[in-house]
This record gives sequence, structure tokens and C-alpha cells, in this order.
Amino acid sequence: MNGVRILVLSLAAALPLSAFAFGGHDGVGCNGCHGIHTAKGDVIFAVAPNKVAQNPRTKAAYTGSTALCLGCHEETSKGGQGYAPVSGHMSHPYGLTSVNPKVANVPADLLRGGRFECVGCHDPHPSNANYKYLRVDTAKGQSMDAFCAVCHSAKADGKVVAKKAAIFSSMDQRNGAAAPAAAAPAAAPAKK
Repeated sequence: MNGVRILVLSLAAALPLSAFAFGGHDGVGCNGCHGIHTAKGDVIFAVAPNKVAQNPRTKAAYTGSTALCLGCHEETSKGGQGYAPVSGHMSHPYGLTSVNPKVANVPADLLRGGRFECVGCHDPHPSNANYKYLRVDTAKGQSMDAFCAVCHSAKADGKVVAKKAAIFSSMDQRNGAAAPAAAAPAAAPAKK
């Protein structure tokens, strides 16, 4: 009986670690984010969008898919569940209603209704094998230049920009067929 008890306790202790076996979202499964019969918010989300966390630039609550991501990835004191919380004032900007073309030329594939959300850079579905669920392969974080160059081509090495990184999308239903190459960065608006 003592051996069974040790086995059960060992499995219970290892269970939280199993969520990170293949990536943070792999252990969560579809129902971790989507709830067919218990939906909260849009797109059958299982987690309610975070309406507490505020964009440090606008002082307004985040909306859209960014609010969903922050439902888990924000500190509990700021309306999240505390899973790998991000810091809006210490990370790459997200939840933007528009992107300054002097700072970045974001391909349309990375915008959602003209907005720059968390899912512009990350595709959280377990089918994404890229480092930290990034939408561009970075060789497990060793080639972040390839990722950054997608939007910040003016500041990137010309050799990296010339390679045109492929943008991953789990919503691409072509059964393993190659995804189209990344769209060329949007041109800056013409001055009048």
C-alpha cells in the first residue's frame, strides 16, 4: 500500500510539470482556452477576457484577443490567473489600435482588424512548434533577428530581411502543405 501511495503522490506532484512537456499550452488542451458549453466572451473562450489590466500608454483596459491572453497571462492582482504573466510596460507593445509606420511595417497577416494584438506575434495553438509559440521560426530562440525583421526590416541585417521568413498560422488548414512566404512589409504611406 505504501508503494501505491508514493506513486500517486509522485504523479500528483509531476502533473503540473506535464503542462510544460511540449510547450505551455500543449498540456492545457483545447478546453483550457475554449469552452463549448461554458463560453465566456467571444470565440467560445473558456477564460473570461481580462477587463482589469490596463494598457500603460492609454490607461484603458485591453480589449480583443489581448484581453483573452491576459485572462491567464497577467498577475492575479491585475485580473489574470498568474500564468507566466507579461508586463505591458516592460515588453514589446501589444494591444495597439494602430502601428506607427516610422517604428514598424507590420504585414497584414499579423494584424487583426488593423489592431496589433498578442496573436500578431504568437500563435498559441499546440500545433505551433516554434519557440515560445512565435509565428516565425527562430531556431529555438537562436535567430530572433529573423522574427524581428518581419516588422522592423529597416533596422535589420539585409541578409536576414532577404530571406523573407514564413509566418506560421494554425488556422492554415492545408494539412502540412507549405505556408505562403511572409508578405512583404507594408510600404510607408505617401506624403502629400
